[in-house]
Amino acid sequence: MNRVDAVSSHVCGGPSNVYRDEKRSDDVVICAALRTAMCKAKKGLFRDTFPEDMISPLLRAAIERTGADPHTIGDIQISSILQPGPSLVPARMAALMAGIPVEVPADRQCSNGILAVANVASRIKAGYIRTGIAAGVESMSNVNSLGTRYFYARQFDNGGLSSLLSAYLFRLLNPIDAWNMSPLPDSVARHEGARSCITQLGTTSENVAARFGITREAQDRMAVESHRKACKAQRDGLFDDEIVPVETKVVDSRTGKSTTVTVTRDEGCRPDTTLEGLASLRPAFSKHGCTTAGNASQMTDGAACVFLARRDEAERQGLPILARLQGFSAVGVPPEIMGVGPAAAIPAVLAQTGLGIDDIDIFEVNEAFASQATYCVNKLKIPAAKLNPKGGAIALGHPLAATGIRQLVTLLPELRRRRGKIGVVSMCIGGGLGAALVIVNEQ
Repeated sequence: MNRVDAVSSHVCGGPSNVYRDEKRSDDVVICAALRTAMCKAKKGLFRDTFPEDMISPLLRAAIERTGADPHTIGDIQISSILQPGPSLVPARMAALMAGIPVEVPADRQCSNGILAVANVASRIKAGYIRTGIAAGVESMSNVNSLGTRYFYARQFDNGGLSSLLSAYLFRLLNPIDAWNMSPLPDSVARHEGARSCITQLGTTSENVAARFGITREAQDRMAVESHRKACKAQRDGLFDDEIVPVETKVVDSRTGKSTTVTVTRDEGCRPDTTLEGLASLRPAFSKHGCTTAGNASQMTDGAACVFLARRDEAERQGLPILARLQGFSAVGVPPEIMGVGPAAAIPAVLAQTGLGIDDIDIFEVNEAFASQATYCVNKLKIPAAKLNPKGGAIALGHPLAATGIRQLVTLLPELRRRRGKIGVVSMCIGGGLGAALVIVNEQ
């Protein structure tokens, strides 16, 4: 039994919160699920937009579409991840340093959005509140100021001009890896498990590909499929109802002139993506590697939110009921192969709810990298027809804390369109975790 199998068996205990096709007054239901368009970081229409200006239109739209009394909202939890500093995963590092097993989850990173959903749902289920909003937002364009990049560059080298320029350009293109340039605390540097938490995410992708035999061609095929499905969905108008138009300003970097625009469409879909074109791209993280800019998720600005309520409260206020939450699980996996997280988290949440792979109508598995997504799909034997039917993060982008909720927002109307019943959202998490959420369609 390999380590991933061991992790899966460790967390898949006896079922609780078992799925039953019945409605209960204390069910946690989804009354609205909305998102912004997903825009390319640094060069897209949200490049000059602050996170609060992306998320506030969604909050307004959620209240307007549900007709909810805003005075009855018990809690709003909004997740965002990116920040300067070396310890983006301090909880995970500390847990491993304390000798806590790798299978035990700590920190959430990329799954912070669906963790916010689970947190608000838990508060509703416990009776602390009756309605709430969970949201995620990420501005990858605006993370890390020039001053912060200069600090990282100085820590990376002794301030040589060429190294500073190289480091600055690296940061400009790769803001998510800023923490790899900061000095680590001695305690972390001495602990192999904690140190592995900051393995560059691209390197973890290469690790998964090498360890489990995921070929470059298989990764490129997943990327082509992601763009094909996303472009078709966009062309057919399948994203239109889930996207809230956002008015914002874009600044011309040459003239300084500001122009007001309304953002309504995802920017990452590329209809001309081909296997031949992807095969020509150079590896991004290792000279002889297989992870490229074409088979990895795009850096993206965006936001998403869901309005949650206890069923009897939704009925009392006359709110629409789209779906109910059935289960949530977060699982630890080895940090150096963090991308395998869904292969452990999905079995865990299915065991919790008493469901099997065949019971699920749609799987939204985040495509952080094609290597890890391909591995997870193969490992769990997820049918291609049920996987990311409107494309994934390779085509749509991965605005970190917003992605899990974006997946949920995209999943709901597709379940309705297909007359499906049960859906799963899952993702891997930097630092070595996986998370998964089960929902039941009620429309």
